[in-house]
Amino acid sequence: MSDPRYAIGVDLGTTHCALSYVDIGGSDGENTVHGVVAIAQLTAPGTVEESGLLPSFLYLPHSDELAEGDLELPWIGGQDFVVGEMARSRGATTPIRLVSSAKSWLCHPGVDRRAAILPNDAPEEIGRVSPLTASIRYLEHLRAAWDQNYPDAPFSEQDITVTIPASFDPAARELTAEAARSAGYQSLTLLEEPQAALYNWIQNSDGRWRKQVRPGDIILVVDVGGGTSDFSLIAVVERDGNLELHRVAVGEHILLGGDNMDLTLAHVVARKLAANDTKLDAWQMRALTYACRSAKETLLSDPDAAAAPIVVPSRGSKLIGGSIRTELTRDEVASVILEGFFPQVAASDRPVTRQRAGLTQFGLPYAQDAAITRHLAAFLGRQVGALAELEGFAGQLNDDATFLHPTAVLFNGGVFKADILAQRIVGTLNSWLEAEGSEPARVLTGVDLDLAVARGAAYYGYVRRGRGVRIRGGTARAFYVAVESALPAIPGLEPPIEALCVAPFGMEEGTEAALAEQEFGLRVGEPVQFRFFGSSVRRQDQIGTFLDFWTDEELQELNAIELLLPATGRLPGEVVQVRLHARITEAGTLELEALPRDGDERWKIEFDVRSAA
Repeated sequence: MSDPRYAIGVDLGTTHCALSYVDIGGSDGENTVHGVVAIAQLTAPGTVEESGLLPSFLYLPHSDELAEGDLELPWIGGQDFVVGEMARSRGATTPIRLVSSAKSWLCHPGVDRRAAILPNDAPEEIGRVSPLTASIRYLEHLRAAWDQNYPDAPFSEQDITVTIPASFDPAARELTAEAARSAGYQSLTLLEEPQAALYNWIQNSDGRWRKQVRPGDIILVVDVGGGTSDFSLIAVVERDGNLELHRVAVGEHILLGGDNMDLTLAHVVARKLAANDTKLDAWQMRALTYACRSAKETLLSDPDAAAAPIVVPSRGSKLIGGSIRTELTRDEVASVILEGFFPQVAASDRPVTRQRAGLTQFGLPYAQDAAITRHLAAFLGRQVGALAELEGFAGQLNDDATFLHPTAVLFNGGVFKADILAQRIVGTLNSWLEAEGSEPARVLTGVDLDLAVARGAAYYGYVRRGRGVRIRGGTARAFYVAVESALPAIPGLEPPIEALCVAPFGMEEGTEAALAEQEFGLRVGEPVQFRFFGSSVRRQDQIGTFLDFWTDEELQELNAIELLLPATGRLPGEVVQVRLHARITEAGTLELEALPRDGDERWKIEFDVRSAA
């Protein structure tokens, strides 16, 4: 393949997708020629319009619902689904045919993400698609939109970066990469969304970022999107007279974002309606949730809007003679979201957990505690020692500090279009800092909250070619695989396990490591389970480190994997002596292989298989 002309950034978001680019040949150093691609999409039957955003919604119409040609796009006709703005608006009135939050489902370890499960609450007669398929369709649409706009620079020949939440585990990363490859993305790299937002801030500064941060700064990136809340910490280091950026920590996976806020607002409106003897069934509640999402976006983005109308379609019920009309006010949105999701808490507060019910409805595993500020307090508390070994930071933090002290904050995610929410985060954080004798954190501005991730991803593709400023850091976690101890059977006691480090914290993309001196027994030819763990705090462990004890704060168990490794030429159930080999691919995914002492087989332990749940 010839050298690409463009570095393309793809924001595969929970509620919106976006496409940006940097002209590699036309850019020089940090001065880039860049832009955002106008994405053609259906906005109504037979109507195609362009927008900088593609809503991440997939609508599955009834075969008799639309006329021939209603779903034609400039590059294709005859499809039986629609993505984008028309999907979102159509689905608001017929929610049982609408697929949403596919990205959140793609990282759900408790379901088969290749199975046709969405819409998850649709009746049996309605066709469904898998989270993987929905993601592929969004990515295919973006590729086709690019090729329509730039026919002389085919998408398949460009450098592509797709963004993911920083908290995605290896399985979710691999599934995202698979979706992109299936959509025709050839030269592919994955990038964490908070890093993309910071890259965008650097790009937009036109080189002035060096005057806005200084050596010793610790930048906290707070990214609250449609489906997840992500926290990242990036340190500013001076080396050989130059400023460098080092990503030192990311938060755990928190399924908490705009979707939760929409559902909360829907219940607020439903209670208002119930007070007037208007009751909604489950179908109408889902339609109300989508209506509240639209109203929330209007009220948060338009400072002059005091209220937004809410319309819920009728089901023909005797209780409701026609469409239900009400409104959602700015004050309601501000109070519900501010106090429910961004309460003022202490630095010592932690997310509240409760005992789970034995039975639950099938759905996404949302965070139990909706308070994003409590999750932030827990993240900073866990990372109190994250900078101890970083050059230039030793001894900087007060010995009595109970949490890591950021000096600057960068916000990302559409939620922060409401300044009051960003102000609440900053006010709460600064109250913690003041209590421990530190200066208040300053806010880094100049980020387009809708397009920052796509723009930053494109800039990263440009930076990877040796231009501009690169954020260093490698993997945000150390990864471990469980090794079962070889002990005699003891009644009522399972064999103890040890955790073997197969990828240390900070392992760079495109690097690999082998456990050359250690051998293990690998069972082939029959179903086996592999258990994996991740740690964002154990920074000293190297590949091959064995742990026989750890706390829940140190290691978090990831989703287990069930495999049947081929036993070609061997007996089923045979235990083969193997060495392990780990690699972080250029795309940012983790590969683990087992190589036998004798023979040339290579058993790959896949991270993209179906969940063991």
